Amino acid sequence: MMVVALRIAIIDESPARAAVLEAGLRDAGLSDINVITERFQLLRQVADIAPDVVLIDLESPRRDVLDEMFAVSRAVARPIAMFVDHSDMSMMEAAIDAGVSAYVVDGLRKERIKSVLDLSIARFNVFRRLQDELVEARSELADRKIIDIAKAIVMRQRGLTEDAAYALLRSAAMRQSRRIVEIANALISAESLLDPGTAA
Repeated sequence: MMVVALRIAIIDESPARAAVLEAGLRDAGLSDINVITERFQLLRQVADIAPDVVLIDLESPRRDVLDEMFAVSRAVARPIAMFVDHSDMSMMEAAIDAGVSAYVVDGLRKERIKSVLDLSIARFNVFRRLQDELVEARSELADRKIIDIAKAIVMRQRGLTEDAAYALLRSAAMRQSRRIVEIANALISAESLLDPGTAA
């Protein structure tokens, strides 16, 4: 079975514990592994590595350390698996809110690391796809509102029905090889310049 080449960043202040993660990854056929044991300028260190996946191992997570790791999670926009020795519900919820893809309590065993890695990548991809769909839906809704305003202007100016106003906008868009929302935006801008009181 072919292993996909991935660049992995391991964040762990304990070299011995980091070595366990690294060994599990190497056993799974991964070789581009970068270990960070110092927290100084952590975000910069991670950015310099530009990893595909980040593995964070915290032996006894303190609040300040967790906050720093969550900042990494928010900044890198990559799959992140976090290993902790103990946890509570608030800590777990904070990790999920920060975008941690896999949160593993008391699970640092070499033979489990590859499956945790795969899980974090799969969850990250699902989450990113849902985010992309949400952004697209919001954009479409915003476009629809702009087109509705432009239709209202055309209906008022030309005395047309809604369908006829939309057809006119669509025809203009086709003639100019532009999107309907671009035509609608231009129409709204022109209307507001001519009569600022009518701008919606």
